[in-house]
Amino acid sequence: MNEEDVKQLKNQLLIARNEIKNLRQQINNLQYIYQSDVQKINTAIKSFQCEGCRSLTHQQRLATKANNGCREDTNENSILLKPIGIIRTVFPEKRAVPRQANVGSRLISRIELNLSVFNNPEHAFEGLEKFSHIWIIYHFHRNQAHHKAKVAPPRLSGERVGVFSTRSPHRPCPIGLSLVQLDKIENSTIFFYGTDMVDETPVLDIKPYIPQYDVPFQFYEQPFFSSREAPDGEENSEPIASTSGNCTNVTVPTWVTNNTEMTVIFNKNAMKQVQELIIDKKSIADILKTDPRSLYLRTRYGSQIYTFQLGENTVTCKFEDKNNTVIVLQVRKVVSLSNTDTLTEE
Repeated sequence: MNEEDVKQLKNQLLIARNEIKNLRQQINNLQYIYQSDVQKINTAIKSFQCEGCRSLTHQQRLATKANNGCREDTNENSILLKPIGIIRTVFPEKRAVPRQANVGSRLISRIELNLSVFNNPEHAFEGLEKFSHIWIIYHFHRNQAHHKAKVAPPRLSGERVGVFSTRSPHRPCPIGLSLVQLDKIENSTIFFYGTDMVDETPVLDIKPYIPQYDVPFQFYEQPFFSSREAPDGEENSEPIASTSGNCTNVTVPTWVTNNTEMTVIFNKNAMKQVQELIIDKKSIADILKTDPRSLYLRTRYGSQIYTFQLGENTVTCKFEDKNNTVIVLQVRKVVSLSNTDTLTEE
């Protein structure tokens, strides 16, 4: 065997090692998906109600619990809330869902109001179109109950702080709050920009964003509205004057403001696929530059292959933590198991 043959064998061995490494990373990702599926099944089992109990009131459920075996909280201090609708987004799974709404500011989603809430559901939205932004209050329905006093925010790299000093979705009462930009209203549906929810999230309430009340007055060096507070329903819908004043009493921890974004690179293959599929490249970059990986994945496996579903497409990328870079390798359509249809975006 000559020197050239030895060199060729070494190259083949190096390629084989890299392929084995990639396969191991893909197995780790599949294990993560498997754990998520198990969690969803457990959540569905815990929330199961027998057919005869779905039409009963809370008190009736409590009275008949011993006879029908329903899984119902017997705590008299519990509160039952009925969702007013659901949110439809491009994220069928929790994986890669932006942690804040402004991260997904280019992603459009919608709220579909339950037709059973009002006889004329579109009447409930009358006047809302005059506001540019709205608050959405919703239920983290895909989270199991986590009664932990301390959690580990991703930006703290493992350090724990009190759950109420974070926006973690794992809360004693799993309620979410997001500020989003209103796009349009059609009948009983609201379209908005700014997505940090998983698809089919139950909506509990919708409120208009009013800067006069939602922004601390002392945040600005000079007042930007009249000292007389307008009554509900009479707030000025015109754009608010410049708010470039200096901060005087609003503070946040440094770990919240200190955030290094990752550099997102699309390889030639991904660039071609993005163009062919007519996908907004920046929406993918916005998700990846804030590193959507969980703290567990980032610290346990480090640089790794990472995949997530965005609507009807699957994005595959490679994180390179040493260079603070993520490379988008492939963007392709999601194909059903029968290979006859593609999953359509809801």
